[in-house]
Amino acid sequence: MKKILLLSVIILILSSCGSAEVIKESKKVMKGDWQLESITYSETGSFKVSLLDDATAECFEGSQWHFVPNNYTGTYQIEQADCPNGLRDFVFSIKETNKNTGLYDFMLKPTDEKHKSVTNRGFRLHLNQLTETQMQWSQDLMLEGSPFTIYMNFTKITK
Repeated sequence: MKKILLLSVIILILSSCGSAEVIKESKKVMKGDWQLESITYSETGSFKVSLLDDATAECFEGSQWHFVPNNYTGTYQIEQADCPNGLRDFVFSIKETNKNTGLYDFMLKPTDEKHKSVTNRGFRLHLNQLTETQMQWSQDLMLEGSPFTIYMNFTKITK
């Protein structure tokens, strides 16, 4: 019985270290500048979507994002005609949601330039894909009583 308990504790410790390592590697890959290339949906049709309680999906396309993972902060900048342009600040975190699938949640909270939240409202996004050059987030919602997913597709900006 003691051997089984000891083995269970060792497995738990090793699996938690693996998760921390994956998150650490994800933060390294995420660090730097990204461009939000496109926003797509799980359903076909034309939708008027507002992201992060800020602007429409059309305004977000082409926006520039900067991630500083060592202090979990970042910025994004919208520069589109007929949009609320400018630089916005945010804080973020990456949390594992399912050890079996390796899926992660990306928590993003808009803030002021001193990283203080004005509304104390955050957004849970799924980090579906993260490579050296591509990143995809998704957000699950309900639309007219049915599941609806927004996909945000990023490309790494290399300098």
